Amino acid sequence: MNELLTQIFIATVIAALAISVFLRFWLSWRQSCFVAARRAQTPAAFAGRISLAAHQRAADYTLAKARLGRVALGVETLLFLAFTWGGGLQALHDFWSDRLHGLLYGVALIASVAILSALVELPLDIYRQFRLESRFGFNRMTPALFFSDLAKQTLIAALLGLPLLAAVLWLMASMGDAWWLYVWLLWMGFNLLALFIYPLWIAPRFNRFTPLADGEVKERVRALLERGKFGDRALFVMDGSKRSSHGNAYFTGFGKARRIVFFDTLLEHLTPPQVEAVLAHELGHFHHRHIVKRIAAIFLLSLVFLALLGQLLPADWFFHGLGLQQGNTALALVLFSLVVPLFTFPLTPLMSALSRRHEFQADAYAARVASADELAAALVKLVDSNAATLTPDSLYSLFYDSHPPASLRIARLQANAPGHVA
Repeated sequence: MNELLTQIFIATVIAALAISVFLRFWLSWRQSCFVAARRAQTPAAFAGRISLAAHQRAADYTLAKARLGRVALGVETLLFLAFTWGGGLQALHDFWSDRLHGLLYGVALIASVAILSALVELPLDIYRQFRLESRFGFNRMTPALFFSDLAKQTLIAALLGLPLLAAVLWLMASMGDAWWLYVWLLWMGFNLLALFIYPLWIAPRFNRFTPLADGEVKERVRALLERGKFGDRALFVMDGSKRSSHGNAYFTGFGKARRIVFFDTLLEHLTPPQVEAVLAHELGHFHHRHIVKRIAAIFLLSLVFLALLGQLLPADWFFHGLGLQQGNTALALVLFSLVVPLFTFPLTPLMSALSRRHEFQADAYAARVASADELAAALVKLVDSNAATLTPDSLYSLFYDSHPPASLRIARLQANAPGHVA
């Protein structure tokens, strides 16, 4: 019976891997073909606002990212095969089990998988930053800054991640059949702590944050926060231009760590009324409690996955089916992290659809408390400055796009603008 379950599991994983890889490659190919076929002419909805040269640059940027994405997909697939049926994970287990035991063995094993994966993906990251992003004028990062960031990220991951990993492995070994519930509680606590410490201690290790200067932007932001009854929040400008010319703004933290952060590149591209409209959109997410809902969904899914892992942990067929001679808690964590994405990929369009719905709701809120016309104008500028394609493939967008196409967002905003006649 155990051998039969092993064979069924192997066949199921192979099928899931094949379907996932095929769909991801096919969707990327569709996107490339669709964008390339519409490169020669700016869409009518953006005529006069986006130049043909800018439209073609965005199309070329999209095609270049898609090509690199297909290469990354191939590397990811090979890495999965190497760790599982290729014997890589078994070799790491044999190496560390001869030298370490208990928690030290588990931490070393999982850290080795993470380091090897990062090293394999590093050339792609370097190419993306210094060839692809540089080719289209977005990269402002020097090699020294790139590797300095990498060193800092590695150090922070070790300082925070290794103790967390040791605690998880200890709970898995010590808390009996209900270990997954204790791990879930630990995981929730860690993530909530991270939301607090990130803006105060982690982000400043990578960027400089300066208070938003007095002026029209600050006055508009303060008035907007007061109208929306969002309370007092610290306002900062981040030197995003030291790494990239892409613009952005975000909310972070909670309690006394709450803050609103504007990239300096965003303030360079947008007028004060447009900055106010963009911020109103972000406030719309808070008004509709999108952030809380997403965190709750993540916590719920993590509980389900940990409970599932609790059922798989004593199953020999789970380990044998993925190329291992025996199983333990550390190996189970690695295998589960490798396999779960194959089976959750079909949920991607559902999550993307929910995200797009949230974006439309946030746009509608911004149209009520700020200006629909200014937000539409800001979207056009951001599409132009970030070289976002104006002609995404509908099926690709259905699967992947967390934001609706710019043409649809702008059409809805114009419908919500004062004086619009349907």
